[in-house]
Amino acid sequence: MINIRKRLQERVRKPQYKRLEDNDLVDLAKMDDKEAFGELYERYVEKIYNYVYYRTGNVHDAEDLTARVFFRAMGHINTYTDRGVPFQAWLYRIAHNLVANWHRDHGRRKIIPLDDYVAGSLSSEIPERQAEEKQEREALLQAIRRLPEDRQQLLTLKFVEHLSNAEIGAIMERTEGAIKSLYHRTLLALREELERGDIIEADEQPERGTFLS
Repeated sequence: MINIRKRLQERVRKPQYKRLEDNDLVDLAKMDDKEAFGELYERYVEKIYNYVYYRTGNVHDAEDLTARVFFRAMGHINTYTDRGVPFQAWLYRIAHNLVANWHRDHGRRKIIPLDDYVAGSLSSEIPERQAEEKQEREALLQAIRRLPEDRQQLLTLKFVEHLSNAEIGAIMERTEGAIKSLYHRTLLALREELERGDIIEADEQPERGTFLS
C-alpha cells in the first residue's frame, strides 16, 4: 500500500513537459530524463529536418542526418550551457556541422535545392506568376546555387525556416546587424547574377528553352 501511494505521488509530481521552457527541459535531460529530451525532439525535429533537407536535397540523407543531429545532441547535452543563445541555435549548429561534413565526404557542391520553396512561394504569394516563363524561376535557382555557403544558409533559415534576423544571428554566430547586412548583400548579389544572365541571353541569343537548362 505504501509503494502504491509513493508511485501515485511521484506521478502527480511528474513535470508537464509541454509547458516547460527549453532550458528547463535541458536541465531535466541533463539528469537523464529521457521524456524531457523527447519533448525537445518533438519541438524541433521537423525544423531540423527541413533545414537539413534544403541543404542536401535528399530525403534519405536528410532523415539520416537529422537522426544523427539528435543523437549527438543527446550525447552532448551536458555540454550545453545557456549563455543567452536559444537551444534550437545549438541544434542548428550541430546540423550545420554534420551537413558540412556530408558535403565534404560526398564531394558535392554546397547548394540549396530551393525548387520547392520557390514554386511554393510563387504559388502562395503571387499566383499569377505561375503563368510566366519557367526560365525566370530557373535563373533565380541557378543564381542562388552560385552563392557562398553562408549566404545559402541565410536564405534557408530566413525563407524555409522563417526565422528572425536575431534567431539567424544566434545560429550563425553573428550579430543581428551583421545578418541584416549579409542579407542586403545577398539580395544585391542575386540581382547582379540575374542581370548578368539577362545580358548573356540578349548577347548570345540562345535557342528558346536552352537558357540555364
